[in-house]
Amino acid sequence: MDELMLHDFSTVSVGDALPEHVQGPITRATLALFAGASNDHVLLHIDSDYAKSAGMDDVFAHGMLSMAYLAQLLTRWAPQERLRRWSVRFIAITPLYATVRCQGEVLELFEEGDEKLARIRITCVTDLDLKTLEGEAIISVQ
Repeated sequence: MDELMLHDFSTVSVGDALPEHVQGPITRATLALFAGASNDHVLLHIDSDYAKSAGMDDVFAHGMLSMAYLAQLLTRWAPQERLRRWSVRFIAITPLYATVRCQGEVLELFEEGDEKLARIRITCVTDLDLKTLEGEAIISVQ
């Protein structure tokens, strides 16, 4: 497991990159374990014959698995209680055996009420440079 790398928020600046979080390769075992943990047993993710009959090359990762990896990226940079909101858009399928790189960059520092916040762009990219998720997170930096 990665060591937690919580950030010193007194020095946050626009353009700062979060430490990259890498997971993978995503194996059939990864998919089976995630299906059990998430109770998401959609056959496209766990049954090769079914996935191929649906026109896919093989099974592929759950979108929520990559979103979970993004959550790990964020909570390694900031404690969960600093996360105010986040959203992502699923833009491509994560193939079997891909390694996923989760990245974040501080886009903006702003205030909402009495709270100082950072807007973070977050993305997942595979080892074949395929962007699979993109979105943003709002994190308290005070």
